[in-house]
Amino acid sequence: MTAMSLVTLAQQAPSLGTTGVRQWILDNLVPLLLLTVAVLLLWLGGGKGDNAGVMRRLGGVIIALAIIGLAVTTNAGADIGSWIAGLFTGG
Repeated sequence: MTAMSLVTLAQQAPSLGTTGVRQWILDNLVPLLLLTVAVLLLWLGGGKGDNAGVMRRLGGVIIALAIIGLAVTTNAGADIGSWIAGLFTGG
């Protein structure tokens, strides 16, 4: 009787996953990091008049954002791979 009730309880328990953590990071941590990087870029480079240096660093930030976008988008890697393959195969 006890073993059967444990099995029933285990089957009714919600499945564990990382969806909530992933969504929290996307909603809260990524914008906070972007704001921090923007303030640091303006404070370190913009205050000295080094606009070219700020733009070079901004290029790195844009590349990092593209990598984050690929990481959180479903099937983005497969779609980009198919697009690149289509450039060479003509299809």
